[in-house]
Amino acid sequence: MRRAGLGEGGPQGNYVASGYSVHEEENEHLQEGLRAKVSALKHLSIDIGAEVKHHNQMLQEMDSDFDSTGGLLGATMGRLKQLSRGSQTKVFCYLLLFALFVFTILYWIIRLR
Repeated sequence: MRRAGLGEGGPQGNYVASGYSVHEEENEHLQEGLRAKVSALKHLSIDIGAEVKHHNQMLQEMDSDFDSTGGLLGATMGRLKQLSRGSQTKVFCYLLLFALFVFTILYWIIRLR
């Protein structure tokens, strides 16, 4: 195979003197660096994909938890409406004060962490 600038059938001294081997070694070194970077990017993208799948699973679990909590709160609000329609306003006031007390305690506990 002919190489540019080497001539035909010239002595081997011209091959080394032309600087071709130096450039070839430099290219191989740069190729190895590029392979390492591509490999690192491949592993990084695989790790990102795994992390995204994990977070999607967590979000789906949170979604189902929020749905069940929403149902529970809806039922509780229905009971509170039924309680407020009756003549038991004193019990309703105690219930609201208790809920306010619990939320205040929870707020302070979370705030002091």
